[in-house]
Amino acid sequence: MARILDTIDSPDDVKRLSVAELEQLAAEMREELINVLSQTGGHLGPNLGVVELTIALHCAFSTPKDHFLFDVSHQVYVHKLLTGRRGRFHTIRTPGGLSGFMLRSESPHDCYGAGHAGTALSAALGMAAARDRSGGSEHIVAVAGDAAFTCGITYEALNNVAHHTKRLLVVLNDNEWSIDKNVGAIASYFNRMVTSPSYDHLHEGTRRFVERVGGKAALRLARKAEEAAKSILWPSVIFEELGLKYYGPIDGHDISTLVKMFEYLKKQDRPVLLHVLTQKGRGFEPAMQKQKKFHGLGPYDPTTGETKPLSRRTFSEVFADTLVKLADADPKVVAITAAMPNGTGLDRFRPHHPDKYFDVGIAEEHAVLFAAGLAVKGFKPFCAIYSTFLQRAFDPIVHDVCLQNLPVVFCMDRGGLSPDDGPTHHGLFDIGYLRGIPNLVHMVPMDEDELADMLFTAMEWNGPIAVRYPRGIGPGVPVKDVPKAIPIGKAQLLQSSENDRVAIFSLGTMATLGEEVARKLGREGVAAALINSRFAKPLDVGMLEFYARSVEVIVTLEDHVLQGGFGSAVLEELNDLGLRTPVVRVGWPDQFIEHGKLEELRSRYGLTADAVVEKLWQLLKAARPAAEDAALSAAGEDRKRLLSARVPAPSTAEA
Repeated sequence: MARILDTIDSPDDVKRLSVAELEQLAAEMREELINVLSQTGGHLGPNLGVVELTIALHCAFSTPKDHFLFDVSHQVYVHKLLTGRRGRFHTIRTPGGLSGFMLRSESPHDCYGAGHAGTALSAALGMAAARDRSGGSEHIVAVAGDAAFTCGITYEALNNVAHHTKRLLVVLNDNEWSIDKNVGAIASYFNRMVTSPSYDHLHEGTRRFVERVGGKAALRLARKAEEAAKSILWPSVIFEELGLKYYGPIDGHDISTLVKMFEYLKKQDRPVLLHVLTQKGRGFEPAMQKQKKFHGLGPYDPTTGETKPLSRRTFSEVFADTLVKLADADPKVVAITAAMPNGTGLDRFRPHHPDKYFDVGIAEEHAVLFAAGLAVKGFKPFCAIYSTFLQRAFDPIVHDVCLQNLPVVFCMDRGGLSPDDGPTHHGLFDIGYLRGIPNLVHMVPMDEDELADMLFTAMEWNGPIAVRYPRGIGPGVPVKDVPKAIPIGKAQLLQSSENDRVAIFSLGTMATLGEEVARKLGREGVAAALINSRFAKPLDVGMLEFYARSVEVIVTLEDHVLQGGFGSAVLEELNDLGLRTPVVRVGWPDQFIEHGKLEELRSRYGLTADAVVEKLWQLLKAARPAAEDAALSAAGEDRKRLLSARVPAPSTAEA
């Protein structure tokens, strides 16, 4: 029998289906999600949970005239399947394929792109206000998970809804999860609303309406609140005091009831909030049992849900395991995450030190301020937040941590390209946004062992300090049992000779690229020094000046945008020293980088050994004047002294 899904080329095709056909479509869509994502990877759990909800939205509304905004927008795969992208769905998150998030340039049905939590309500309110002022009639629908209501931006928007529009629909998709189990008073509030034994529907009118459109089965979902005296008011207070009429909760997997509810609510001439209950991972037992794992993952077995084990530990895991040891030794060490215990690796820390672990929800600004308060009282907070999410806390970093010179450690996971996720998740800006802040030290490890050393260094440092490290596995360097402190601002010489013509200053894991460049130059008879810079701030000025005075070209390698990054810092320092040594800067260009595979993206944007060597040949001199040779000969004596103190190979090197 032909699939109904294969007949869906636009939302108009969805509107023609009966309820039974819509339910069959939902089953087929789950099968499509499970099978396709087993090959490409992606956000399986969130999308399995919103199948019926998304179908119902497209039945009741008409995009692209009407506008849907999905908070974070990692749960829009179903929306993509219903809006003309079914034929390309197998390309999702692959090079040149569909994005894993809403993308305005991808389809007119994607009215607003997003990748961070808490943005949907503010953007939807802005669009509604614009519609009202231009005399439009379109509907604006914001779909936000309950985790978004732990985000301060959401409440800033709610505080303004009643003042700026008379018509807006907010759908609260309540599944009790973001990536990990939701935490905090708001999450507990929603949980009590739907689980407490004495709760009835918010208002008797809503109860009667749900019974009328959905029957007794829909009504059974209503659960009763803690105290009968409070049950009429309490669940709605937080929303109705902010000017939104509250409806629900209703079953988020009952298509018929959802469609009828949306048809009713879109006629309301006031801001409304519909509370729907869904199950993350619905329809795939492995995703139901392991919700954290199936929030977002790589390829898996579509039958069992099993994934291939990684060959070695990720940087996130090394970070967490090292932090466990540091907390074992120091009672003042604490760990903070903003709703990302799994992504940052802190779920490995939590069982060892539950009393030293804090999950503050999707609230990065609060996380940093909370860390500042802990630091004031003598604790050593390690604040583990993705580089791309730490952008949201820039002001507290400057105003509350660095201005007061507090010993907070910023552990920036996903520093550098996060290839499959794309521009919303690339951590390509943190050197630029942190480098100019006084008092802050910024470190970047070359490998797993150096990450452990940097975390130990951060623990001993009495001021703000940051360490950025990439997503995924490291080069496989063993981590020694006892980490050692690294002298602040001191680079590490990996290789050098008496006749180097090029000095390669690599930052972080770009040392691997530096080694490849040095080998290629060596085969062409050009000697190159290789330096593991280790610090984006402060630079090792002595090392930089030495090579700037003795080589023909300096190369900087960084997994960061070129503007304002490590290479820019090198240029600034050389300018202050009055040196004009040519610098070839290698990093990401001044544009948002699309999603794709790491090696393909590096090749496309010139972050390869061949591309670097090609740039170098344009600057290397074919012949050197005799006077310059003499100067280089004198510098060679200095090199000998430097090499006599050279550290061992990178895998076991110490400062």
